[in-house]
Amino acid sequence: MTRERSWHGCVFIGVSLDGYIAKPDGDLGWLTELEPREHAADAPGQHPALDWDSFFPTIDTLVMGRTTYDTVLGFGEWPFEGKRVVVLSTTLEAGDDRITVAGSVDEAAALLDEAGRVYIDGGRTIQAFLGAGLVDELTVSVAPVLIGSGARLFGDLDADVLLRLRGTHATPEDGLVRITYDVLAR
Repeated sequence: MTRERSWHGCVFIGVSLDGYIAKPDGDLGWLTELEPREHAADAPGQHPALDWDSFFPTIDTLVMGRTTYDTVLGFGEWPFEGKRVVVLSTTLEAGDDRITVAGSVDEAAALLDEAGRVYIDGGRTIQAFLGAGLVDELTVSVAPVLIGSGARLFGDLDADVLLRLRGTHATPEDGLVRITYDVLAR
């Protein structure tokens, strides 16, 4: 369902070539600690995709699921200082002043009024927001690795989601192929 809203929903996520965002145990080392190896040089593109350094400063608010929040807590240092963070969870107890807890996608969407650009993170959260027609932009960084199993980026959809390619490029230092799409229709 498409909703009238004042904010822009953005996804920025890494995925293995076989479509996983995490190993079955939640491990992200295959993405965050890519083994150095020689990759083909990047052919210059007229329209590069977003990378983290061009994406993150444009974000006003983040929405993530409980699993992603728990993963972020393990980083040690809070990486979202100065950003508003909404965690989608029905079981998380209030108590972390850095976040607001929302019990549903509808509740989270209501909290995002006038939020500007909203970074939507976490597999199930991305799937839920995409299914609700609340994603306007997708940037996927495809890692040069097959991990075989784990959490999939996209789940079943009840309808096609039409996308328009906005930019793409490869980075030879890590072999990531970055793709940015605008979501056209659901």
